[in-house]
Amino acid sequence: MKRKLVVFVPREALDSVREALFEAGAGQIGDYERCSWYTEGTGTFLAGESASPSVGQPGREERVAELRLETVYPAEREAEVVAALRAAHPYEEPAFDLYALAEPWP
Repeated sequence: MKRKLVVFVPREALDSVREALFEAGAGQIGDYERCSWYTEGTGTFLAGESASPSVGQPGREERVAELRLETVYPAEREAEVVAALRAAHPYEEPAFDLYALAEPWP
C-alpha cells in the first residue's frame, strides 16, 4: 500500500531533502523512480522563546518562502522515510503530513 508525504521546505533545501527521501525508498510509481511534485507558497510561524529557529528569531512572527513537496512511498518504509526527512530537513521542527492512499480500482 502506498502513502503520500507532504512537507514544506525552503528552496535551497529542496534537492537535499528529495535525495534523502528517495534514498529511504520514496518516489516510486510503477516503473518510474524519483517522482515528486512541488509548488511555491509562504509559510508562517512564531517561534517560542526556547526555540532555535534556523530562520528568524524567537518571539517574532516570520513569513518564509517555501516549497510544498509531495512524494509517495510504500507504507512499510514509513519509519525510514520520516527519519530521512527529519535528518535532511534544515528546520528544527519540519511541518509535514502523511496520508494513506486508497487502492485504485481493479
